[in-house]
Formats: sequence, structure tokens, C-alpha cells
Amino acid sequence: MSDVTSNPQLLRSLGKLARGLSALFWGLPAALLVCAQTARAEWLKPLGFLPALGINALLLYGLWLMADFQRQERPWRLALDRARLLALINLGLCPFIFWHNRVPEQFFFRAAVLVLELSAVLFLFNLNLVLRRLGAMLPDETLRQETRQFTVLNRWLLVVLLFFAIGVAMLAQLPSPTPAVGRLLLWVNRCNGLLLIFFILLPLAMTMALIWKTKEVILEAVFGARN
Repeated sequence: MSDVTSNPQLLRSLGKLARGLSALFWGLPAALLVCAQTARAEWLKPLGFLPALGINALLLYGLWLMADFQRQERPWRLALDRARLLALINLGLCPFIFWHNRVPEQFFFRAAVLVLELSAVLFLFNLNLVLRRLGAMLPDETLRQETRQFTVLNRWLLVVLLFFAIGVAMLAQLPSPTPAVGRLLLWVNRCNGLLLIFFILLPLAMTMALIWKTKEVILEAVFGARN
């Protein structure tokens, strides 16, 4: 990126890219926390679904800022468009978290929350694809290798989570589960905190680390080119 300062359009797109990455970095953990609190806590009820709506809007805004960078790169654009579509789905479904909290017996609200959970996992999966495509375009070999390795690990963890959740849901619907299945479901219910940490928080933490590293590389390319 030696021609950064001589290309105002590239400089502007890099600035938007860095701001978009910052929005994703702060928005991802906030979205998990706010949505979980909206689903369970009482102290967010006076605000309704506005906190969840606002934080999901921040994620969509961050991806929207990143869209000006390298528009001609088709693999990057496709990955970014898929992530933006899933972020838009999350934005539309997040109010159902609050409504399901208010009326938990309503089947439609419960189904919408399940679709939101699936969409959120797919969003994190596709966000890792976005970071991999972005890392491949930046002139930092260390970042390129790290994004290649850790995004693959993150995606495998999320795929295992999806299949595990589907399997547990199917076993839970059995009319007369065997004692072994009953013990498995009981174990899953007891260890759901550890499973959440391993399959959700670990990929989330690694994704945030990659976002931060990518933003640092971009800022170094911009300000280093000016020196």
C-alpha cells in the first residue's frame, strides 16, 4: 500500500474499513450480552427491544462501511454481501427476543428466536469468511496466515455446534428416550455453560482478535505510508 497517500479514494475506503472493523469489534460482544439480557433479565424490560435493535444495527452499519473497499474483488464482495444479508435478518428478528420474554408460551415467538439463533451462528461463520477474504488482500503475510488458520478453526467449531444442537433437539423430541439418551440430555443441560464457552465464546474471542489485528494492519498501512 505504498500508494495510499497518493490515492484519495483508497484512503477514504481504508478509513471506512477501519471504522467498520471497530464497529464489529465492539458490537459483537455487546450483541451477545444485550440479546442474552433481553431474553432473561428484568432490568432491560422498560427499554423493550430497542437495545437489541440498536446493537444489531451497529453490526449492520459496520459491514456497510466496509463495502467501499475493493469493490472489484468478487470473492470479497460475495462474502461481505452474505454477511450483510445475515446481519439484516438478525436486525429484523431481534425484537422477537423481547416478545418471547414477555409471552414465552407463544409458539411463533419461540420459533422466531430459534431462527435468530441459527442466523446468528451463520453470521459469525460468514464473518470469518469476510475476514479471511480481507486478510488475503492486505499486504501482511503474518495476518494472512493467522486469518487463514483461525477462521478455519472458528468455522469448524461453529459447524460442530450446529450439528450438535440439531442432534440434541432431535433426541429431545423422541417420545420415549432410552436411559442413555436421557443421561446425555441431562449432561447437556448441566454442562450448557461450558459448551457455550467452548463453541460460542471461543470463536467469538478469536474473531474479535482477528478483527483487531486487521484494523491495526490497516492503520499501520495508512499512517506508516504518511511518515
